[in-house]
Amino acid sequence: MTTLADRLGNHLQLVTRLGPRTTRRVVAPEVRRRRRVQLTWALLVLNVMTFFPGAPHLLPIPGSVGKLIAQGALVGALVMVLSVNRPVRIRRSVYVALLLTLAVEGLLASIRAEFLLGALFRAGRLCGFALVLWLLTPWWTRRDLLLVRTHLLVLWTIVGSVVIGLMVSPGLAMTENRLGGTLWPIPPTQVGHYSAVAIGITIVLWMSGLLRRGVALTSVLVCTGVLLLTHTRTALVALLAGVTIAGLSLFTARSRVRKAFAIGLVVFTLGALSLGSVVTTWLARGQDTKELGALTGRKAVWDSILAQPRTTFETLFGFGLSNKSFNGLPIDSNWLGTYYDVGLVGCALTITLVLFVLTAAWFRPQGPQRALALFLVAYCVVASFTESGLSEASPYLLELTLAASLVYSSSTREGPR
Repeated sequence: MTTLADRLGNHLQLVTRLGPRTTRRVVAPEVRRRRRVQLTWALLVLNVMTFFPGAPHLLPIPGSVGKLIAQGALVGALVMVLSVNRPVRIRRSVYVALLLTLAVEGLLASIRAEFLLGALFRAGRLCGFALVLWLLTPWWTRRDLLLVRTHLLVLWTIVGSVVIGLMVSPGLAMTENRLGGTLWPIPPTQVGHYSAVAIGITIVLWMSGLLRRGVALTSVLVCTGVLLLTHTRTALVALLAGVTIAGLSLFTARSRVRKAFAIGLVVFTLGALSLGSVVTTWLARGQDTKELGALTGRKAVWDSILAQPRTTFETLFGFGLSNKSFNGLPIDSNWLGTYYDVGLVGCALTITLVLFVLTAAWFRPQGPQRALALFLVAYCVVASFTESGLSEASPYLLELTLAASLVYSSSTREGPR
């Protein structure tokens, strides 16, 4: 069995024998394959960036055109991944099997939905989304963390577009005193989510020694400013929980992690003592005690969902995939939204997905893959209580899959490089 050193030696001998011009011809196809994989992932992110025609935006994009771009991105991702994965190769994965089962269960539940066409479209989209992720499994095990770095670059691009929109039209971007995207209409909650995940991945990569300090500092400062301007409490709490868990997984291995924790503890203590009123005002977001107790109206919607009469079939399999709203109001809970759409069976599958990735990450050797996976899973779990997405094609499901790719079995690591 050849070692990594032997393979590198053989590669260097081949490069020396072929010469620089021939080497460029050999390396070029690999670069093109890598870029197509990156483009596939970027198209998946675009697909889950729902176009909201009613939201304020600068570019004169008609609502139908914006929706076509977002939904058509999934078709583009499928074509792109098929062009690079030739002949088609896939890897066996418990996570993918569970995801495909969830997609099929959503499709079967949607056949009985009240709004049949909409439910079937969402179910078909989830099936296509899962198929593209399955076709990407040969690239899950790359040692250069290609998918993670691609996701971070896409998040930086999204946050950058939000910053540009803020500079061009501050009044439009800060509608209702919360920062949203205006080049592409992105609600403040989603902007907060993208910023928080970018901050978390950046910090974990820096703690692991895989990202330069200057790049990491710039990313954290810009994204933190954007996150604070969105006034998104869920993203902030999920970010703190995820970074803390990821940092603890690296605590004994990296001195910079221990120093970062010490500095963070001092900063947190000083901030709590000197800026307590400012933090409280930011967290309250202009709401009184009654509104905070009702979780900004979410509790009334949740109670209505639980009180709705349903048959045994509807209890087990739900009413079919919806737009995650109930009586015109957003559900804003992954678990109640999943229960409403795909019933107890769907909830069980979603919980199994999360527990599988969390357990696999827990038993992985200490390192950046484990820390990144723990951050992403912790973030998704914390956010799932007031955000939807783990049972549908969404940024949360995409990031949970990213975590799954990081904990893939080391016994099957060989794949496209």
